[in-house]
Amino acid sequence: MRLVSFTTKSGQKSYGTVEGDIVLDAGAVLKERFSDLRAVLEKNAVQELAGKGEAIALTEVTLLPPIGNPEKILCVGLNYTSHIEETGRPRPAQPALFTRYPSSLIGHDQPLIRPKASHEFDYEGELVVIIGKSGRHISKDDAMSHVAGYTCMNEGSIRDYQIHTSQFWPGKSFEASGSIGPWIVTADEITDITQETVTTRINGEIVQQARFDDLAFSIPEIIAYISTVITLIPGDVIATGTPGGVGKFRKPQLYLVPGMVAEVEITGIGALINSVADE
Repeated sequence: MRLVSFTTKSGQKSYGTVEGDIVLDAGAVLKERFSDLRAVLEKNAVQELAGKGEAIALTEVTLLPPIGNPEKILCVGLNYTSHIEETGRPRPAQPALFTRYPSSLIGHDQPLIRPKASHEFDYEGELVVIIGKSGRHISKDDAMSHVAGYTCMNEGSIRDYQIHTSQFWPGKSFEASGSIGPWIVTADEITDITQETVTTRINGEIVQQARFDDLAFSIPEIIAYISTVITLIPGDVIATGTPGGVGKFRKPQLYLVPGMVAEVEITGIGALINSVADE
């Protein structure tokens, strides 16, 4: 099942499912029970969305980040062999974690914003895990049972701000600098996520591509590590890292500029597409 959050032409926020080129507006039917997709996940009620709601053409809605109000957005840095090699840094002994905030992420088909403060605006195509079941001290063997589904992220990075100090946060949190979506594909739709592939294209040219079996830390390892520190809850967002090929380490460097189109496509999930505009 493909789960979406969206705004209708009348400006009403809702949620539902995608079937082909239509959205079923389940939120119009179920809003009194579930305010949004995060509430649906909290009640373990995803199956109740199936077939619910009026059909609306996908082109008639504006897609929002699938989980608009996550309690946590947690990101893993340096998590592909190819990206570790291009940075010249050693492989981390433990997952390198940092946070983002909801205001830093937009939805599919919305413009990524290059900030006034810097033009070192880089792309990072990533697989995102959406948590569906709460847990603390989750074992690696049990970790995948806590996954509700997957989506795509362009984890846009402002590189000079990222390296102002040893803390990544400033370069990862500029408003509307990243994107997520277009929808969540539920975990039951993906037989083996490690065999899927992420591809990033800038103006149609492939700049990143990797299978998820190239992750330095696997999804179960990431979930187990994070849950040692903090309780994961439904709707939490975990971005699993980006492959080699980012703009900063290309020769010549390739940074995002207004007029470009960035696409992050993951097999079995779909394509997240965004233009680029100036603040």
